[in-house]
Amino acid sequence: MESPFAITLGVGSSHANRTGSWRVERPIYVHRRAPCSAACPAGEDIQGWLYHAESGDYRSAWNMLVEANPLPAVMGRICFHPCETECNRGQLDEAVGINAVERFLGDMALEESWPLPSPGPSSGHRVLVVGSGPAGLSAAYHLRRLGHEVRLVDGAPKSGGMLRYGIPTYRLPRHVLDGEIERILDMGVELELGHQVTDVRLEQAAGGFDAVFLAVGAQLARRIEIPAGDSSRVLDAVTFLHRVAEDDPPQLGRRVVVVGGGDTAVDTARTAVRLGATDAVIVYRRTRARMPAHDEELEAAMAEGVTVRWMTTVDHLDGTRLTVERMAFDAEGSPQPTGEFEELDADSLVLAIGQDADLSLIEGTAAGLDRHGVLEVTKDMGTDEPAVFAGGDATPSARSATVAIGHGARGARGIDIFLAGGSIVEPDDPEPATFDRLNTWYFADAPRTQCPELERARRQSTFDEVVVGLTQENALFEARRCLSCGSCFGCDNCFGVCPDNAVHKLTEPGKYAFDYDFCKGCGICAQECPCGAIDMVAERI
Repeated sequence: MESPFAITLGVGSSHANRTGSWRVERPIYVHRRAPCSAACPAGEDIQGWLYHAESGDYRSAWNMLVEANPLPAVMGRICFHPCETECNRGQLDEAVGINAVERFLGDMALEESWPLPSPGPSSGHRVLVVGSGPAGLSAAYHLRRLGHEVRLVDGAPKSGGMLRYGIPTYRLPRHVLDGEIERILDMGVELELGHQVTDVRLEQAAGGFDAVFLAVGAQLARRIEIPAGDSSRVLDAVTFLHRVAEDDPPQLGRRVVVVGGGDTAVDTARTAVRLGATDAVIVYRRTRARMPAHDEELEAAMAEGVTVRWMTTVDHLDGTRLTVERMAFDAEGSPQPTGEFEELDADSLVLAIGQDADLSLIEGTAAGLDRHGVLEVTKDMGTDEPAVFAGGDATPSARSATVAIGHGARGARGIDIFLAGGSIVEPDDPEPATFDRLNTWYFADAPRTQCPELERARRQSTFDEVVVGLTQENALFEARRCLSCGSCFGCDNCFGVCPDNAVHKLTEPGKYAFDYDFCKGCGICAQECPCGAIDMVAERI
């Protein structure tokens, strides 16, 4: 794909001493896809908005960011940033703190009351969105931008889904969530809370909706049978976190054991500490290497005093004595009981072993479920039931808020095309910008900016936000660590190194053109381009 930052001039110069006929190859400007953008489940053009942020144009950066994601202040706090895992700078020193810059932009937008883009011209269509979690909020936002009327319904008393009822406030303060939801509602999205949809076809017919997007999440806690003399001491993590979010936390006691290995288990243990537990233990039947919880969350929990018993499972609870059994891997790598038991003190036991989706609302429809009990969907998030689309945790996917936001956007596009009578067409992806194409000598050493955190004492005793955001100075520095992989950023290297003055600077800043009458095809410009935005291609004969 040709670069949007540079063009080429055709042959036809009237200058003397032309050397273009010497060439066997010619340089062309290209635009490759940065690995950070390719890895973003929400579909953000990360490199694009970082380009604006590193110039200090934060409003333009935010405007580009919310083209894909309407919740940057939320996601800047809770996304586990797969973009940073793929960041090319990670092979040079440390990945760019993309997530922290996204949070900075989101917070600035809230502080300065920047509005989301205006809705598009009215389409005359009405769409029902069931569920106000990240998938539903994203779908509602993108549908409004496409000009559709949207009603967003949720059975809970407040909007946000698991963003509100599953993520503790020390990770996501509620004023941040409320501020970004309110901005979506300001676009004209109609919100109805406390309304449980029990039959999607009846709901659609009663409201005269042309299409439906199901974003019901996975809020049914899985349970396992654990012999316990007092069942009141055993509860599930979903109910527990929900009650804490409603300021009605259950009494756990001082010694709390959490069963599970995901982020919900970690959040439960960290929340228990804040509620007064002096001994919060996670019991997990595999090793740390196989634990699905993200490392940064687990490390934060352990810094707050949470302990973990690896290769251990719960056998039974008797009063305040919990019996656990050691596990060992068999030849196939599956954990198996060893017959070695140990007792722990436990005032309560919390089960965080997974969640299922309640899909009773689609019973009697043509919508199909896969073997995991979630809705089968097409590439445009459509189900087998006409006019019914779905996304988020109720569909086959990695269960994360970022994935859900991407589903909402894709579902909105799918609905829009369905209502117009068309079919979705996937654009061709540009070639990837790989690390080997970069000239990293151009970039100065720049250690990653670390976000400050609350001291341990306050983290253990309050629900204050743990991670502190970047200052404007730090955000600017961090954005400027971006290597602009695969995209010209106007550095003037090609202009400066060309021995034949065959690179012309155009009137628009940061844009160039090759004069092929004078270019000999030596390739120095491509070799010296720091971001790999110039290719050498065979000359046409």
